[in-house]
Amino acid sequence: QVQLVESGGGLVQVGGSLRLSCAASGSKFSRSVMDWYRQAPGKQRELVATIFSDGTTAYADSAKGRFTISRDNAKSMVYLQMDSLKPEDTALYYCSSYSGVTFSRTWGQGTQVTVSS
Repeated sequence: QVQLVESGGGLVQVGGSLRLSCAASGSKFSRSVMDWYRQAPGKQRELVATIFSDGTTAYADSAKGRFTISRDNAKSMVYLQMDSLKPEDTALYYCSSYSGVTFSRTWGQGTQVTVSS
């Protein structure tokens, strides 16, 4: 059973940066697709960035050019580097993994990001 724990959220000013981290437990991490999602108050949860087992990445239009997702399979870690933050980036950010072996998705508890103007 995979467990995910996010960290690195906080309060930052417009234009600032934050680096979110996600620590994963479980033996199949290197084969998992890892995602960062976010959910703002009153809005649906949305996909922000994805990194596949081969390192290929994909981003939502809102994140392109500002956010970078990366992974360290040796440490079972996933990161989201967020630069040029905007007030609309304020949300609870979730790390999520999808296993193509078990066809299951796991969620972390979330970490709050607040961007003040």
